[in-house]
Amino acid sequence: MKILVTGGLGFIGSHTVVELQSQGFEVLIIDDLSNTTMSVLDGIYGITGILPTFVKLDLKDQAGIETFFQTHTDLKGVIHFAASKAVGDSVNNPLSYYHNNICTLIYLLEAMERYEVNNFIFSSSCTVYGQADKMPITEDAPFKPAESPYGNTKQIGEDILRDTAKVSNLNGIALRYFNPIGAHESALIGELPIGVPQNLIPFVTQTAAGIREELLIFGGDYPTQDGTAIRDYIHVVDLAKAHIKALKRVLHKEQQTSFEVFNIGTGKGSSVLEVVTSFERVTGQKINYRTVNRRKGDIIEAFADTRRANNILGWSATYTLDQALDSAWKWQSRLTSN
Repeated sequence: MKILVTGGLGFIGSHTVVELQSQGFEVLIIDDLSNTTMSVLDGIYGITGILPTFVKLDLKDQAGIETFFQTHTDLKGVIHFAASKAVGDSVNNPLSYYHNNICTLIYLLEAMERYEVNNFIFSSSCTVYGQADKMPITEDAPFKPAESPYGNTKQIGEDILRDTAKVSNLNGIALRYFNPIGAHESALIGELPIGVPQNLIPFVTQTAAGIREELLIFGGDYPTQDGTAIRDYIHVVDLAKAHIKALKRVLHKEQQTSFEVFNIGTGKGSSVLEVVTSFERVTGQKINYRTVNRRKGDIIEAFADTRRANNILGWSATYTLDQALDSAWKWQSRLTSN
């Protein structure tokens, strides 16, 4: 079965491509290389022995999307990762985020409808919940006003999919991820941000490797046990496997409704300081860090209730925080040695 993966050379996308190929799917990748490099394709080939079809394309290019669907027929489904994803950056550049995350989703869905490709997995986020009232967060928790334009684009994206599925043949699943970290056990692919990292773990590993002088911890005055924000950190390979479960669910027409949502996390919250301490213990590397003011758009805590994914998707997280941090460091060490 041919599956299109947009943003397939990105962090989560590349790991999902590996899982797809390992299970016999034929993968086509669209990526504009705005936050990754072609070297990731070599990593995918190194792990699987299969070179997926790659097309460099910005999904804001409607004519380019049309040409792609005309050229690549018999697609059975789409897994859509391509989007701008940094909370802080979205606060500073809201129009860019709305243009890149919303318009491209619409263009893609319009092309899918024209070419009768009906199965769609959407890369959503726990940011859709805002600061939830209760922990852990269930899928039934109401959307709060988004704390960032990035979070708002995910709320809007889900609304677009839900409304479209009501009046079309679209079968969609949105996976609301918590905080993906780690790298493939081979250390051939991992998180590879262009420029200054916007996420915690690559900043931790780059600080340990001497690439960054210090790690800035945004906020030490949150109402948590150590004053730092709490998140649910999930290994990227576990997250990739959740996409395969979701894809098979829509392909096999097992959905209860035409649009479904699932939380994808570990169900356990860890503070930023706990992550730093765990990293130091697992790797033996000391982190030079400094606490600064809170960052706009950040929330106090978020961790998942994963029972729906466990019971309905048949998926559960298997890797520990220590294992995820260890794999991230091995990936960083390989990058540094090269």
